[in-house]
Amino acid sequence: MRVLVTGATGFLGGRLIRDLAARGFETVGLGRDEARCRHLQDLGFATVCADMSRPVLHLVDEIGTVDAMVHCAALSASWGKPAAFRLANVEGTGHVLDLAHALKARRFVNISSPTVYFELKDKTDVAETALLPSPINAYARTKAEAEAMVLARGSVGPVNLRPRGIYGLGDQTLLPRITAAARHGPLPLLRSGAAAIDLTHVDDVVQAIEAALTISDIEGRTFNISSGEMVPVRHIVERVCSRLAIELSWRRMPFYPALAAARLVELVSLARSASTEPLVTPYTLGLFAFRQSLDISKARRMLGWRPRISFEEGLAMTIAQGRAP
Repeated sequence: MRVLVTGATGFLGGRLIRDLAARGFETVGLGRDEARCRHLQDLGFATVCADMSRPVLHLVDEIGTVDAMVHCAALSASWGKPAAFRLANVEGTGHVLDLAHALKARRFVNISSPTVYFELKDKTDVAETALLPSPINAYARTKAEAEAMVLARGSVGPVNLRPRGIYGLGDQTLLPRITAAARHGPLPLLRSGAAAIDLTHVDDVVQAIEAALTISDIEGRTFNISSGEMVPVRHIVERVCSRLAIELSWRRMPFYPALAAARLVELVSLARSASTEPLVTPYTLGLFAFRQSLDISKARRMLGWRPRISFEEGLAMTIAQGRAP
């Protein structure tokens, strides 16, 4: 099977092309970071450098036909200008879908996000059939729109995956954000530390993608992907900081006054066109306050997939691999 992977210069896409190639797939990477594209080419991976926020049909002859595409490229952040998210996540997805059609792909796996479910309240065992709430931020809004666009393109065999909190070697978002916040000062302890979440090691996500590429009769479906293990957020932070010898402190605070302050800071930052994300946003505050987990029974049943790596195992692997010579 010949597979085109977008976002190949990012965390998940870069890991995916390596693992797919090791499993006998013929891969082509598509990314916009020129230096990382050259690095992948030096390693022997067929890689094309392009900005997917613009039309990419001119790449058809260079890439050639493919059997499938995996769309990992996205602007993923809890804060930013809505126009930037729309350009990357909605218009960019449209351009990639056009390319998939031109390349005669028969399966299109779109990497979405459970952020589309997010609300400022406890939500556990959320299934794919759940009605989506008003989006918490521009990222959630544009990912939901992109999902709908993907499913509307039946000719490319569309499938949406919603993996939760991907981490592992090369992660530049989840664990680095935790350590940066811990180093900055006391972290908020909200609702007496009730918050919990199910994360996903990148190896489990890659296996879910491979299943979505190869299992038949799943076109038009959406699947939750996670470890299936809801871990207290306080435990996650404390284990990460303990493993990395980072001094950690907590500060108890009431949720709703903290939320009001976070909303005000976010509005001011957007109005001033600030270039850096505020230290706390309503979304990130919500992650420290509420219990969030996914129902992954559909992926188990229809993809024949199951998570294999617990949080403790995944954290140990990530830190050991990062320190390897």
